[in-house]
Amino acid sequence: MIAVNNLSLSFGGTTLFSQVDLQFFPGNCYGVIGANGSGKSSFLKILAGELEHSSGSISIQSDVRMSVLKQEQNLYDDNTVIETVIMGNQRLYQCGKEKDELYLKEDFSDEDGIRAAELEEEYAELGGWEAEPQAAQLLHGLGLQTNLHDSMMGELEPRQKVKVLLAQALFGTPDILLMDEPTNNLDVNSVVWLENFLMDFEGTVIVVAHDRYFLNTVCTHIVDIDFGKIRMYVGNYDFWYDSSQLMQRLLKEKNKKNEEKISELEEFVRRFSANKSKSRQATSRKKLLEKITIEEMPASTRRYPWVGFKMEREPGKDRLFVTDVTVTQNGIKVLDKVSFIMGKDDKIAFIGDNENAISTMFKVLAGEIEPDEGDIKWGASTTQSYFPKDNTDYFDGNEDSILDWIRQFSEDKRESYLRTFLGRMLFTADDVYKEVKVLSGGERVRCMLSRLMLSGASILLLDQPTNHLDLESVAALNNGMSEFSGNVIFTTHDHQLIQTVANRIIEFKDDGIVDRTMSYDEYIGINEN
Repeated sequence: MIAVNNLSLSFGGTTLFSQVDLQFFPGNCYGVIGANGSGKSSFLKILAGELEHSSGSISIQSDVRMSVLKQEQNLYDDNTVIETVIMGNQRLYQCGKEKDELYLKEDFSDEDGIRAAELEEEYAELGGWEAEPQAAQLLHGLGLQTNLHDSMMGELEPRQKVKVLLAQALFGTPDILLMDEPTNNLDVNSVVWLENFLMDFEGTVIVVAHDRYFLNTVCTHIVDIDFGKIRMYVGNYDFWYDSSQLMQRLLKEKNKKNEEKISELEEFVRRFSANKSKSRQATSRKKLLEKITIEEMPASTRRYPWVGFKMEREPGKDRLFVTDVTVTQNGIKVLDKVSFIMGKDDKIAFIGDNENAISTMFKVLAGEIEPDEGDIKWGASTTQSYFPKDNTDYFDGNEDSILDWIRQFSEDKRESYLRTFLGRMLFTADDVYKEVKVLSGGERVRCMLSRLMLSGASILLLDQPTNHLDLESVAALNNGMSEFSGNVIFTTHDHQLIQTVANRIIEFKDDGIVDRTMSYDEYIGINEN
């Protein structure tokens, strides 16, 4: 069990949270949520002992083993993949390393023999002889090919390193598992495997995630950081969301009724306080008035943007024809004779492990690169707007303010209009004068979505639009894409976004594409069977 007592954290005079009292028990999965900057990652670091809190205490049983998902991808570049995973149990790893070093000594002494025997016993008790098979099983479940298990970490791609670090965190059945955004950069199959693993996990899981479907699938409790407090709720994310919205609505309704009652009483007192026959009633109402309070709703750290897409004109029947598109990069065929036709009602999700192939397809569709072979033909009356996965060219070195940056994409150049528009995307007051080159990842994405909304395009091309967005912004984007009457082609790691928006799935595989007109859950179900 983890016991948190009267915990607080402050940075530079700003208090992120205070007076936090929580308990975490084995067999439960706790999803930590909150707006960007609310302190989610800091809270996990406090629990892991990596960050000093301002006051309060954290109590964890001394005989339990805690495992933390590492974020530094290059930390283990000089180690093999299998070795890196086994490092998840540091005592086991050190025991095995010391044991092996002893056996390599040329002057192996009696004392060395005694120490080796002690290490052998401890190594066996820690499960050392099953360590490599277990590590390999975890890597296999996460989709890392066997031929990479003995490779050096420095030789792996970033997405492969993420899987190894996740396997490291899961290795050796820890008692407590702390994970910050474990689904980032994971392919669909790996996320499903992780969900199943965590649902069977018997220890305590505390996880920060922006993936609503993941939180709904694995979490038994939600830990919400808001209003400068941390509160725990039983249930998954959807249950928390519905409950929190209900409580906010009830509080607003209660305040409204109180305000109406106060107005009535004040009016009565004002009218009859000088009237002798009514003075007693006026006095009693004045006392009643003093008892009525309006509960001040705390200022939430959550901010909800508004995302909506509207096409300027309805296109004709023909939308998109992709015929035998082939692209070769560095001697490798990234796309090989890809063909599909998009109908007028299609909202297509691109999925697959090879994100390079998917991004290349988007660049071909957007006209950024020409295919080596094949053809792209858009319907004559269609217009397209593209959201690239990498948006650095739009911002790096650009000294424009947000206001000037967005003005170039708008027909209406008035500052009053642009301010109203930017306000919907959470850029208010002096925010609009910030230079775009200094914006955070989430702010840049909101700028790019603003550009997309101003385009009036009939077809939207979105390559990983949910990267860097918080849960509130993802939900707003989800609503905007669902309600859009035009076509959408998109890719994302957000399961719920795909399930609620797409009516057609195109999976990119090494030997071509699989194209199915169905929901995402239906597609996954077919592949599981």
